[in-house]
Amino acid sequence: MPLILIYLATVLAAYLLGSIPTGYLVAKAKGIDIRSVGSGNIGATNAMRVLGKPAGIFVLLIDALKGFVACKILPPLVFNWIAPHFPYTTGYFDAPFNVQPTDLEMKFTVIAGIFAVLGHNYTCWLRFKGGKGIATTAGVFLALAPWALLAALIIFILALLLTKYVSVASMSAAIALPAAVWIMTPQNVLLGVVATVLGALAIYKHKGNLQRLIAGTESRLGKKTSTTGETK
Repeated sequence: MPLILIYLATVLAAYLLGSIPTGYLVAKAKGIDIRSVGSGNIGATNAMRVLGKPAGIFVLLIDALKGFVACKILPPLVFNWIAPHFPYTTGYFDAPFNVQPTDLEMKFTVIAGIFAVLGHNYTCWLRFKGGKGIATTAGVFLALAPWALLAALIIFILALLLTKYVSVASMSAAIALPAAVWIMTPQNVLLGVVATVLGALAIYKHKGNLQRLIAGTESRLGKKTSTTGETK
């Protein structure tokens, strides 16, 4: 029972953290409904096009921070909040959430990461319509597999320089990240599976971008979107 409670509390806390619609809130503070301009997405790319680089970078960093905090800080906080009410839970962890996490600790952190991304992508505050999860996924893997994230970031930058499309760069990174996780940590099957699922989800969330790329209407990097423009 205590483990189930810890799992459920971790899931709920991670989802609610991830569900904070940063781009929407930043735009709303400027009197703009970001869902009605540009691509209609609440993520950092649309925020940068609609609100400018400083606001876009802020949204990017906060969205990434949600994923990082969900993995690094939430699980031990939840455990330390619930475990004292069940003294016999101390047998589950010799030293909870230390530098070399146990398999059980890894499950808590991975589950927290998954639900932080789901919270961002399907936020309950905006009728379960959110972002695409690229920045939040990056925050998750900054906590769980930083070297794999670095490899994916290099691919992102190269793809962006070559194509000038953020969507192409994001989808390239979504493919590169799970590949890097499998190559660099082949012994961690759980992490590899989760990276693959989150990568596939990120590509799925870019289906609108794929349609615009095929139609030749996708916006390139640096193109400013009018706040009075129609949603694409």
